[in-house]
Amino acid sequence: MAEDVVIYHNPRCTTSRKTLQLLRDRGIEPTIVKYLDDPPTQKRIIELIDMLGVAPAALLRKKEKEYAELGLSARSSKTEVARAIAAHPVLLERPIVVHAGKARIGRPPESVLEIL
Repeated sequence: MAEDVVIYHNPRCTTSRKTLQLLRDRGIEPTIVKYLDDPPTQKRIIELIDMLGVAPAALLRKKEKEYAELGLSARSSKTEVARAIAAHPVLLERPIVVHAGKARIGRPPESVLEIL
């Protein structure tokens, strides 16, 4: 199963580190995508939104300066969100865990267990 689990991870984020440790404590060594170094494409971001089953804006970190600078809002479309995150990966809410065509944002970390 571990090869089927992916985490979009920021090692500097406490919640992201806790989520990764939660997976490892359950014997899962996921594929780690350090999205700040290797940003997801617009297409992948749209796929993540669909797998999460949430409004596109749920993927955005609203306290980042780019959120306001780009004029993003709760009404932003999938395309607008995907374009913004692809260009400014710091906007991606993290961590995101993907498994078997489903995804969860690890806030709180235990929420990712729903898809494992």
